[in-house]
Amino acid sequence: MKFKKTIVIVGSGMMGSALAFPARENGNCVRLVGTPLDRAIIEAIRRTNRHPKFNRDFPAGVECYQFEEVAKALEGADFVICGVSSFGVEWFGNDVLPILPPGVPVLSVTKGLQNQPDGTLLCYPQVWQKRLNELGKDNELNAIGGPCTSYELVAHDHSLVAFCGPSPKTLEMLREAMATDYYHVMTTRDVIGVESAVALKNGYALGIALTIGENIRRSGNPDEIHYNSQAGVFLQATREMDALVRMQGGGPNSFYTGIGDLYVTVYGGRTRKVGILLGEGHDIDEALEMLQGVTLESLVVARRVAEALRVKAAWGELRLEEFPLLMHVDDIISRHQPVNLPWNAFSTAGNDIP
Repeated sequence: MKFKKTIVIVGSGMMGSALAFPARENGNCVRLVGTPLDRAIIEAIRRTNRHPKFNRDFPAGVECYQFEEVAKALEGADFVICGVSSFGVEWFGNDVLPILPPGVPVLSVTKGLQNQPDGTLLCYPQVWQKRLNELGKDNELNAIGGPCTSYELVAHDHSLVAFCGPSPKTLEMLREAMATDYYHVMTTRDVIGVESAVALKNGYALGIALTIGENIRRSGNPDEIHYNSQAGVFLQATREMDALVRMQGGGPNSFYTGIGDLYVTVYGGRTRKVGILLGEGHDIDEALEMLQGVTLESLVVARRVAEALRVKAAWGELRLEEFPLLMHVDDIISRHQPVNLPWNAFSTAGNDIP
């Protein structure tokens, strides 16, 4: 059988594994490589042809490798998908980038931002580019952003995402390799815009979910849902995200990609769960204990962005009053303050809609 491309996915977590579905169903050779922490997952897939957290078998022909077999998996690769979480960024830079074959591009699904001492926020392609420069390597870094959850991708629900990177030619190659009749791909060169928008949505989705928990606490009825408050905080979230994406140098289309991602994050997943628990009156430690050790990238992003904004505010580059929702989320998760959404701050003169 002649394959379109040979795609190596490093990281067999939920999104890395989910991407094996459109990749394989589009006629590619797909090799799924576990990280050192994914050993049990790879063993389970080899036994059952199914990720332990999915309810559907992998398409026939997906090949599985433990990480010590990565050199074999990389042979003849056309591109590599980085499927690690934000907690694996340093590991990917130290253990994977040095062994990439020359010229093989990377397509990353890892979301997040790293704050620097001067208040600069770097997206992960920028972080890894520094590492590639140190190594003297020429691999091109691209990324995926947009509203797409792993469960629904596996279920073949229609998904619309953005591939971003420096080269239109490479982006088109990646799109042709990955796009299917249910996985729809836009392309853009606005890497910092897309990566900033889809990282920021994590902290803001948590802020919106606070209203759900507050309403449950007030009514005593988890089935009594109110949408005015959710929509109001959603409005404020989009205003703050727009300002932050522009601060990062991103364009409006990338901001819209982040809004789509914000929508899907509010309505499902771990960030929604922790936001509801916080809104119900639990502090951050209690909420995390109730979720039994679940790792939340949303908490990391919110803390890092808030720290960066405080630095920029100290230099007179912005006013923290322009970001009341983000700063309140940070107060809740970093300073254990109770939920008390600053509604008046959302409607003050400094936040008037032009």
